[in-house]
Amino acid sequence: MPYSLAHKEETNKKIVESARILFNRHGFVNVTIDMVMENAGLTRGGFYNHFKNKEALYSAAVSSFLMGRGAEWREEAGVNVEKPSIETIRHMMKSYLSSEHLGDLDGQCPMIALPSDVARAGPEVQTSYQDLLEAMIWLFEHNLGGKSAPSRKKSLSLAALCIGGMVVARTLPNSDLAEEIREAAFNAADEILAS
Repeated sequence: MPYSLAHKEETNKKIVESARILFNRHGFVNVTIDMVMENAGLTRGGFYNHFKNKEALYSAAVSSFLMGRGAEWREEAGVNVEKPSIETIRHMMKSYLSSEHLGDLDGQCPMIALPSDVARAGPEVQTSYQDLLEAMIWLFEHNLGGKSAPSRKKSLSLAALCIGGMVVARTLPNSDLAEEIREAAFNAADEILAS
């Protein structure tokens, strides 16, 4: 008897979430399909009922962040897209550039955890990553009053500082320097926001 559509969707979500966490921890190259399926509590044989290959899974894992862990994180941070404001942006920046976000390897945004892997990946993965970046830029623009050249420029700068600051902080073995980097990125972003 074939599985129901709901069962297939639930299994797909388990595989994607398992992959997202493992890719965050270990990167694309060091994660195998066997690892993903075992972590999800499934057998390898079912993988190809959901994905054509590991790169397709990687793309799905990157894409899943926005409405999965990313949505939880935005809610926890008090980011409300229904009420645009400068304070919403500030909440987002504080939360994104927080020590909690830096230390949450499993739940960390793929834009922080995976940029080197994505740069070497194929177009499908790079498109998923770009979609995630564009969602962040849109959130900033939306809270700055919509599309205009100054809003776009500010939004791009804020996104670059948030992501870049965290990427650098994540690579450092010295936690004091990592804290300084995060704080400097936030302060620079806050100055841009206030200008």
